[in-house]
Amino acid sequence: MLLLNPGPVTISPRVRQSLQRPDLCHRESEFYDLQDEARRRLLAVHALDPDEWSAVLLTGSGTAAVESMVASLVPADGKLLVVENGVYGERIAAMARQYRIAGDAVRHDWLSPPDVAAVAARLAADRNITHVAAVHHETTTGRLNDLAALAAVCRAHGVRLLVDAVSSFGAEAIDFAGAPIDAVAATANKCLHGVPGASFVIVRRDALERACSRTYYLDLVRGATLQDRRGTPFTPAVQAYYALVEALREFDEEGGRVARHARYASLAEQVRSGLAALGIAALLPPEESSVVLRAYRLPDGRSYDALHDALKARGFVIYAGQGGLARSLFRISTMGAVAASDVTRLLDGVGAWVRDGSPDSRDEPVSVVPGGVGARANL
Repeated sequence: MLLLNPGPVTISPRVRQSLQRPDLCHRESEFYDLQDEARRRLLAVHALDPDEWSAVLLTGSGTAAVESMVASLVPADGKLLVVENGVYGERIAAMARQYRIAGDAVRHDWLSPPDVAAVAARLAADRNITHVAAVHHETTTGRLNDLAALAAVCRAHGVRLLVDAVSSFGAEAIDFAGAPIDAVAATANKCLHGVPGASFVIVRRDALERACSRTYYLDLVRGATLQDRRGTPFTPAVQAYYALVEALREFDEEGGRVARHARYASLAEQVRSGLAALGIAALLPPEESSVVLRAYRLPDGRSYDALHDALKARGFVIYAGQGGLARSLFRISTMGAVAASDVTRLLDGVGAWVRDGSPDSRDEPVSVVPGGVGARANL
């Protein structure tokens, strides 16, 4: 079964084989060697200086890494402004409320890009804001948010930026040097082609000095301190770390982030153009989309469930829209061990489904209102 959902991904035989390595106690030197290699290779993805940056490993999904970043890096006297234009921006805002972090959000319709002028106006009006949090690749719609524009606004107002790069790290460009980024949260099982269970935060070391310990298990400072000393606070997902290191080795050998971006871009364009030829339109133009995942409009009178089941019978797993978009969109990711020949087979399957044209009993008209209370209720 080929996974075309936004993680976990179909892994390579090499990464799968790494899961068969010997059982390993996390208090032995062999584990710390593994941890050290993972941390070093994660920084190398964007050529970051280990004296300025720390890669902190966590056992948990990408959401765990985002929560650790948010809960740890906004100081006790800080204030957070969240940029929301999809499920995952709203999730960050929910985390901030859970930890009673002072702040607010700039809310957008799910189909809209961030309004940079609105963010700037909010920062100008409230000098107590110390941090802005934003999602780089909002997989709700496949939009690649303009991180450079948000970074420029943060720099102009002297605030720091926290980035959810869960679905972009390893493929899309991130200007660590030029942007006022304090941290980036990501995971092993998306663009890096590892397996679920390992996530991480790339954090500036000086940001750790201003951190606030609001959480226990996800305390970023504790993790960074112990991992620097070849320790670990708790029992990590050892096999997931094996897979992460092997995936990072493979990533480097294949040409790193630039090569991965080019590979994804080629596959994403093959999907987009192939679906367009079948009369299925992309939700967003390529220049506003990530190469990692894109959303497409379901043909009139046809349901996601019918498309999903037809493709699954051919060996492909795709993904539904979220919230109020669930009945009008489907999403396809080109992460993982996916080849152009796989996309050709996928398009053959979609073509057969389109030509079949059989009505589906589950098709019902739906009023689509992206974002807002109605959409959140379906998450």
